[in-house]
Amino acid sequence: MAFLNLHREKLKQNFNYLKELFEENDISWGVVSKLFCGNRTYLKELVDLGVKEIHDSRISNLAKIKEINPDIQTVYIKPASMRNIEKMVRYADVSLNSELTTIRWISEEAVKQKKMHKIIIMVETGDLREGVMGDHLIDFYAKIFELPNIQIVGLGTNLNCLNGVMPSSDKLIQLSLYKQIIELKFNIEIPWVSAGTSVTIPLMLHQQLPKGVNHFRIGETLYFGVDLFEEKIIEGMHGDVFELYAEIIEMQEKPLLPSGALAANPQGEVIEIDESLYGKSSFRAILDIGLLDVDPKYLIPEDGEFEILGASSDMIILNLGLNPKNYKVGDLVKFSLKYMGALGIMNSSYVDKKVSS
Repeated sequence: MAFLNLHREKLKQNFNYLKELFEENDISWGVVSKLFCGNRTYLKELVDLGVKEIHDSRISNLAKIKEINPDIQTVYIKPASMRNIEKMVRYADVSLNSELTTIRWISEEAVKQKKMHKIIIMVETGDLREGVMGDHLIDFYAKIFELPNIQIVGLGTNLNCLNGVMPSSDKLIQLSLYKQIIELKFNIEIPWVSAGTSVTIPLMLHQQLPKGVNHFRIGETLYFGVDLFEEKIIEGMHGDVFELYAEIIEMQEKPLLPSGALAANPQGEVIEIDESLYGKSSFRAILDIGLLDVDPKYLIPEDGEFEILGASSDMIILNLGLNPKNYKVGDLVKFSLKYMGALGIMNSSYVDKKVSS
C-alpha cells in the first residue's frame, strides 16, 4: 500500500534554520500549515516544534490547531466568505482581508463573540490575486480603522501565487511606504509589513530585503528547503522532508507501443506513436497509486533509471527498461515530491500518512 512519510528530524532542522534566520533579522513569522490538509498527526508535529503562529486557508484546520494548543496564534490566509464569518472569527485570531464589506461583517461578528479580531490588509502589488489597489488604500483604511472589535495589525501582499510575479525590493519598499503614510495620516501604529513568503526568502539571504518588511508567512521552504528564485535546495536545509513510497502491483515485460485503434484516454490525451519503437519491449511496473492521489509530473523518482510513462485514476505506470535494479512485485518505489505533489497526496484519504525520526 502506498504511504507518505514525514521525516521529523529533517522538518525540525529546517524549522530551526528558519527560526535562526528570522531571529537574526528581527522578523516575526508564522508557519503555513495548509499543505497538511488538516492531518492531526502532522499538525501536532508542527506544534511540537514550538511554533507560535500557524496560518491556514481552511477554517477547519485552524480549529484543529486550537484543539491541539489554544495558545497558538491562528491566521486565516484567504478572504473569508460571508457564510464562514462566524467560524472564522471563532477559530482565527488574525485574518488577511481586502474587502470592505467582509471586514464590516467580521466586525459585527467579533462584537457578538466579544472578541478582538486582528486584520492584515492585503495590498495589490502586481500578481493580480487578492489585494486593495494602492491608490485606494488610504480611503479603504479610513472606512475600517474605527470599526469595533477590529485591530489592524499589518499591511500584506502576495506575490508569485497566480501570475508568477516575483518579489523585488522596489515592490516591498512601496508596501512599507504605504504603511508609513497611513501611520502619519491616522496617527496610529501598524506593527507588521507582512510581505514575506517562501519566495521572498532569497531576498533576505542576499541582504536585499527592505528593512520595513518584518513579518513572513512560510510554508514551502519549511517543507522542501527550496530557494524559489533558483529552484535549488538552500544550503543547510533538507529537500526530502516528505517521501512517497508506492508498491509495485504488477511487473511484466511488454511492448513499448500499444496495439489497436487509438482514441483519447480518460484524461483526454491521444497517444502519439513513435514508429521507431515498433517491435521493442521493456519491463513495466504498475504502482498502487494514481491520478486520484497525485499528478505524476510532481513526483521525483529516487531511482533515475526508470521513467513515468503515464497514469490512470488509480495506477501509475513505470518503464523500467531492462530492470537493472531487479524490481519485483511487492517492492516499494520511492519518490521525492514537489509542493503540489505533496498537496495532492495529503488531500488523498487513500494514501497512509506516517512519521519517522
